[in-house]
Amino acid sequence: MSLLQKTIECPFCGHPMHLSVEVTDEDQDYIEDCSNCCNPIHVRVHKDELHHSVQLFIDADDEQYY
Repeated sequence: MSLLQKTIECPFCGHPMHLSVEVTDEDQDYIEDCSNCCNPIHVRVHKDELHHSVQLFIDADDEQYY
């Protein structure tokens, strides 16, 4: 397990935001509120063992399902 420090931009307001992600063997899927506009940011973390990398996905989580 390791800690990943990353600066991202809020998909709503573009404000830079520091994100600390604890990387585990399991995928993570959670919501982090923007420190500037307070909108919910969808964060997904995937540890790729084969390529020895961590994939971080950030989106606005505003997709609508019909």
